[in-house]
Amino acid sequence: MPAHRFPQEAITAMLKGLWDGELQNPELLERFHSRMGVDYRHLAFPLERYAQFTSWGETNAAWLEAAEELGVRAIDEALDHAGMCRHDLNALFVVSITGIASPSLDARLINRMRLRPNIKRTPIFGIGCAGGAIGLSRARDYTLAYPGQTAAILAVELCSLTLQREDLSTANQIAAGLFGDGAVAAIVAGSDLTNHLPQPSTFAGPQILDCNSVFYPDSEDVMGWDISENGFKIVLSPRLPDVIKENLAGDVDAFLGKHDLSRADIGNWVIHTGGPKVLEAIQNTLELRDRDIQRSWDCLKRFGNLSSASVLLVLEDVLTNHRPAPETYGVLLAMGPGFCSEMILVRW
Repeated sequence: MPAHRFPQEAITAMLKGLWDGELQNPELLERFHSRMGVDYRHLAFPLERYAQFTSWGETNAAWLEAAEELGVRAIDEALDHAGMCRHDLNALFVVSITGIASPSLDARLINRMRLRPNIKRTPIFGIGCAGGAIGLSRARDYTLAYPGQTAAILAVELCSLTLQREDLSTANQIAAGLFGDGAVAAIVAGSDLTNHLPQPSTFAGPQILDCNSVFYPDSEDVMGWDISENGFKIVLSPRLPDVIKENLAGDVDAFLGKHDLSRADIGNWVIHTGGPKVLEAIQNTLELRDRDIQRSWDCLKRFGNLSSASVLLVLEDVLTNHRPAPETYGVLLAMGPGFCSEMILVRW
């Protein structure tokens, strides 16, 4: 996480000052933010810095600077937990939706970290909150093809740098109270290596059994960016919970059914911190117990929604603080622009 950590009230006050005299109803901003389920968020820069950005070019340069720093830290910590070194990585998947660069962020990380020159690199952009699950699925695909190798997935998001000062829409006010900054990395090892890696038992992760993607046609307007000369403008449709309610239960049941499993067989759920309405819609649609989704609420409260990194953040919390019993089946689930669902079946 970035070093700058602020209570929700401080961020709301900063935004009220930034939009002073422009908001028709400043109390509405406070009401939105108080209902996000967020107590604290980490931001890439001190609060006063955000009033000083004058262009998308400046915020994008700031994204690249901070994302590179956080990315190095996250990958190194994941490698350390796995008992590995930088040279052990064979592939690198980097997900971010809050900035762009060419050469892309993965190339800069390879240079800075002196990763092996024959590493396979895959930058992924544009998939938002689903990104952590998609990246993990692609890393798993890689290790299926190369069972004697390892792949890293890095999700790094600096949502604070996408703030649109001229956008006073309800969607932007909600997004400004929900999304935070941070990076999470995970290491996926092929089956030929899993019995030989010197992993401390504390950090040994679950086995990925299967992955599933579901794309919902003609739903581009549900979530995403409108990209212009001003940067990234949030698209956040109020019909998002309805898309979840109409589709998710059937999609999850069909995925689990391929393995002769049902929702009742799943003892652990890792769900991205999409926000209160998203979490409530997922819980009600899948008929989950409060304890099934508590880890997601906890991460939302402590960090906000980290977009692509959020589902990996919940996975890390489960891995280190709430590890399921051996042989427990789990589902990792995230949804994002497309609109789409990404599901991963694991066994602990």
